[in-house]
Amino acid sequence: MSNFQKINKRVVVTGLGAITPVGNTVDEFWEAILEGASGIDKITRFDVSAFSTKIAGEVKIFDPSIYVDKREIRRMDLSELYAIGASEQAIQDSGLDLESLDRDRCGVVIGSGIGGISTFERQHSLLENSGPKKVSPFFIPMMIIDMCAGLVSIRYGFRGPNYATVSACASSSHAIADAYHIIQRGEADMMVTGGAEATITPTSLAGFCQARALSTRNDDPQRASRPFDKERDGFVMGEGAGILILESYEHAQARKAKIYGEIRGVGMSADAYHMTAPDPKGYGAQKSMELALQWADINASDIDYINTHGTSTGLGDVAETKAIKIVFGDHAYKIPINSTKSMTGHTLGSAGAVELVATLKSIEEQIVHPTVNLDNPDPECDLDYVPHKKRKHKINYALSNSFGFGGHNVSIIVSKLNNVD
Repeated sequence: MSNFQKINKRVVVTGLGAITPVGNTVDEFWEAILEGASGIDKITRFDVSAFSTKIAGEVKIFDPSIYVDKREIRRMDLSELYAIGASEQAIQDSGLDLESLDRDRCGVVIGSGIGGISTFERQHSLLENSGPKKVSPFFIPMMIIDMCAGLVSIRYGFRGPNYATVSACASSSHAIADAYHIIQRGEADMMVTGGAEATITPTSLAGFCQARALSTRNDDPQRASRPFDKERDGFVMGEGAGILILESYEHAQARKAKIYGEIRGVGMSADAYHMTAPDPKGYGAQKSMELALQWADINASDIDYINTHGTSTGLGDVAETKAIKIVFGDHAYKIPINSTKSMTGHTLGSAGAVELVATLKSIEEQIVHPTVNLDNPDPECDLDYVPHKKRKHKINYALSNSFGFGGHNVSIIVSKLNNVD
């Protein structure tokens, strides 16, 4: 216990990394979503002629050899390669001097909703067609969800807390929340955290198609993801990774790090309602936002911007809107609200982290990216969703929501650093 420091440490963000359907760096991602560029198109990885949905937000022109030795690439799932790539970006961005770090006090928590499903598909096919001796000895470590965090820990020698979070589309937000609490209570000085997902595969697509969860706007893919729009017909699958470097404020200050913002509070709750549908009254989402506000010790009226979960599903968009109205009252109509998924699609287990990267960039540049394809707002979705065009806006406090199948809810509040002495 002597190595632990006092509790209630401030936690700041000092590095960002992103691999997304609209760009494979944070700068590419941010510039694309500011201009309302969509990363959704026809699926290119496999034949989709038999599927009802034929579109997705694929990561494009990704070269894993930038980050991983070519001999090792074959031993890693695509989700792991995304996690390593975004982590390398974030560490480089943070300016951390790896040689001077106390690596016993550096950890990794990276979430994923599904993990190495493409690896599972390939190895199962080998088993069925050629027998058990053809299955790769690397099958298990390539497939299991915790290996994103494990490989990043091994790569940098970080010996602090190291594990994965799995809560469907809230996975990376739970990872960030856990990393925040680990630093806040003094168990680490620095954490690599976020999420990675690579689930655009035949089995995943078939499962979501059979659940009738996906948009079938196949002839107009870039307009298929349309959160809060009356003509939305389901979400669009995406993929990628978002990674953040969290540090205690003292640790970041001591090395004069650039600070994107401070994590002020997190709220976590459960709908306890249905496997896939949200509580129609939005109670779980309401509770997670209220808890985040309580933890941050601020008023609802202090929130200047909300990055919504905003998936483009009929039930989800309405439930989230209801919850925002309950929590924020009249102030709800004064807050710019948007959905990054309108351009990236739903990157599932990595969505929360990717969207928190966007939220922190919004604070840094004092601008809100648009929600694209919001042409005919649903009458039940009557808030300010920043349709079509970016908007300059003063942002001191921002909130990002993530909700997952199973009723998992996470809300994270971030702020400019100067909001606390």
